[in-house]
Amino acid sequence: MARRPDLQRAAENKEDILTPDDLKQIREGLSRLSLEAVRHAYQTAYARCRMVNDRVPSARSVQELVQAWKQLWQWRR
Repeated sequence: MARRPDLQRAAENKEDILTPDDLKQIREGLSRLSLEAVRHAYQTAYARCRMVNDRVPSARSVQELVQAWKQLWQWRR
């Protein structure tokens, strides 16, 4: 039988998701940093996204990892 979503938990998770404006601010901030600083941001975000003991990373952590990866990829060209 399907379970009903926990409304309180859904509200907590919604706060953990970055808005498009938040993502834009992160992108702009990363673009101003040096290559080494962005690599450090990527490594930090990657460490937060590792699955340890079946712990799923938060959406915010994954979004930050993706933004750092996108900046590094952009500079790669």
